[in-house]
Amino acid sequence: MKVFDFEIPECKNFTGYKPCYPYSKCHETGCVDPKPFGVKILIINLDAMGNVLLTTSILPAIKRKYPESSVYWLTLKNTHHLLDNNPYLDEVFIWEPETWLVLENMRFDIVMNADKSRRSASLTMKLNAGIKLGYGINEHGQIIPLNKSASYDYQLGLDDELKFRKNQKTRQEILCEMFELEYKRDEYVLVLSEDEKKFTEEYKRKVGIKDGELVVGFNTGCSPLYPNKKMTIEQHVELIKRLSRYDGIKLVLLGGPEDTERNEEIFNRSVKINGVAGKLINTPTNEGIRRGICYENMCDVVITGDSYGMHLAIALRKFVIAWFGLSSWTEIDLYDRGVKLIPEGLECAPCWKKVCPYNLECIKMIDLDRIERIVVKYKEEVFDRLVKKELF
Repeated sequence: MKVFDFEIPECKNFTGYKPCYPYSKCHETGCVDPKPFGVKILIINLDAMGNVLLTTSILPAIKRKYPESSVYWLTLKNTHHLLDNNPYLDEVFIWEPETWLVLENMRFDIVMNADKSRRSASLTMKLNAGIKLGYGINEHGQIIPLNKSASYDYQLGLDDELKFRKNQKTRQEILCEMFELEYKRDEYVLVLSEDEKKFTEEYKRKVGIKDGELVVGFNTGCSPLYPNKKMTIEQHVELIKRLSRYDGIKLVLLGGPEDTERNEEIFNRSVKINGVAGKLINTPTNEGIRRGICYENMCDVVITGDSYGMHLAIALRKFVIAWFGLSSWTEIDLYDRGVKLIPEGLECAPCWKKVCPYNLECIKMIDLDRIERIVVKYKEEVFDRLVKKELF
């Protein structure tokens, strides 16, 4: 593209604000290190931290289909740090008015909107793109599928029988189908910096976790949007009591700012009633999303409901013990690293209800005996053998 006497390079490095490299004049002499844009793709995925982590699993498939491409991601301010260090992304945009202005003046080859929401769908319709996949909005303000391959996911939201009883596809498979990508069961993409890895190891030493000890994390909370995805405080205290009896196991409480008081109560009751001081560690909950990732990264096993903490454990490739009740367990892939606890025989589950009319039967049915057995079996049959192999 030529502007007056200047040739604007078709290169990712060129911003038009300053030289790509000190004292270089790419607009006159050509690129020092040319990086063509290739196919320009924008992913729109704002809603829920766990969903953003899960959606990163489509990035390898995008690069397989479009090896020469520029991939951008639009998300919320509270989720964008989940995409830090991501090698597949060229730029992450934060949802705000300034960003909308920028995006509306860019041209994309493909926009992939994963969100079935009016705000994401509305922006999708306004953007300049050759192909739009996923969800848009019509003149009545109704959310609509933009391509035939998005129809299955669209129907899942409208048909309880299909979503709760018939569907056997994971969310990753559904996303690949919607965005016309090859599904190969790719993993989530979450990359820790070297400083974060170092912090994790230093914190483990600081709190007395020794080499060879199995670290079991308890993701105690969940989104306030669906408060019934978590075990009761009493169940946590009881499970901590049971697991604290085993040698070679350290227990860790995990959570975000909304879980601070809850975790303090679980910790205090466990120490006071069960005498687990030295066995149980209450990690900070107010140090930001990346520190929270580091604390969960300490763990070998994570016990959790279907929440952001579960998706984080999957992304970190931990062994996951996840219980389900109101949410659809068939859509979750643990990648052969874990066990799903499903409320067998409970006709009302899954339901996706914010208020339970049946006295939280699915939470009461969580089998603490089975969780204990799974942890012990994993320690004896997997973890201890790995430790011995590393030593010898």
